[in-house]
Amino acid sequence: MERESDANRLSGFIFFLLVIGGLVFGAIKVQAWLQDEQQLPVQRIIFSGERKVLEDAQMEASIRASQKGSFFALDVNEVHLLLEDMPWVYRASVRKRWPSSLHIYLIEQVPVASWNDDLLLNTQGEVFDGGKVSAGLPKLFGPGGSEKTALAGFNAMQSLLSETGLSIDELFLSERFAWRVKLNNGIKLNIGRQQFIDRLQSFIDIFPLLKAQNKAINYIDLRYDIGLAVGWQKNDEKVQEITDNND
Repeated sequence: MERESDANRLSGFIFFLLVIGGLVFGAIKVQAWLQDEQQLPVQRIIFSGERKVLEDAQMEASIRASQKGSFFALDVNEVHLLLEDMPWVYRASVRKRWPSSLHIYLIEQVPVASWNDDLLLNTQGEVFDGGKVSAGLPKLFGPGGSEKTALAGFNAMQSLLSETGLSIDELFLSERFAWRVKLNNGIKLNIGRQQFIDRLQSFIDIFPLLKAQNKAINYIDLRYDIGLAVGWQKNDEKVQEITDNND
C-alpha cells in the first residue's frame, strides 16, 4: 500500500509538471503568435489633422521601421515619442483600433518667424529646426532664452503697426533687452529698452510728417523722452529734438 501511495504521488507530480510545462509552452506559442507581424499585421496607418509639410508616407515608413511586430506588439507610447521627436510635429495623438489599424492625429508646427537665421519660431515662441528657413517669414534675432520675449514684443509692435500698412521685416533684441526693428519699407527704428510701445506710437504719429519731406529715411532713433532723431539716406542730414535721457 505504501509503495502504491508513493507511485500515485509520483504520478500526480509528473502530471502536474506536464500541465505546467504545457501552459508555459502554450504561453510561449501564443506570445510568439501575437508578436508575429505576419499573423496580425498593422494593415493601415491613418493620419489626420491639417498638414502642409509633414508627409504621410515618410512618417509611416518611420513607424513601420521602428515597430516591426504585430498589431498587439505595437507600442503606442513609442510611436507617440517617435512622432513628437520629428521637428515639424507639434503634438501627436496615437490610438489603436481593432482589428488592424493605427489612427494618428497630428498638429503640425506653425512657423511665424525665423530665429537667428537658422531656426524657426512657432506660435508659442518655441524654437524648432524646420530645415530651410522660409524667405517670407520675419526675421527675429536675440540671445538664447529670449525667444518668447522677442516674439511677444514682435506681436505687440506688429499689432500697433497693422493699421499703417507697415510691417516688421527684422527685429533685434540685444542682451540688454533693447529693441531695434527694420520695417518693410527699409526704415530702421532704434527703440531702446523702455516704453517701446509708447515710442513706437510716437513714430506712427509723426511718420506722415516725415513722409511729407520727400526724403528717403535711413533710420529713426526713438530713444528720447521727447522727440526723435532722423537719419536721411541721401545727405545723412539728422533732424533731432531732445538729445538727452536716451538709452
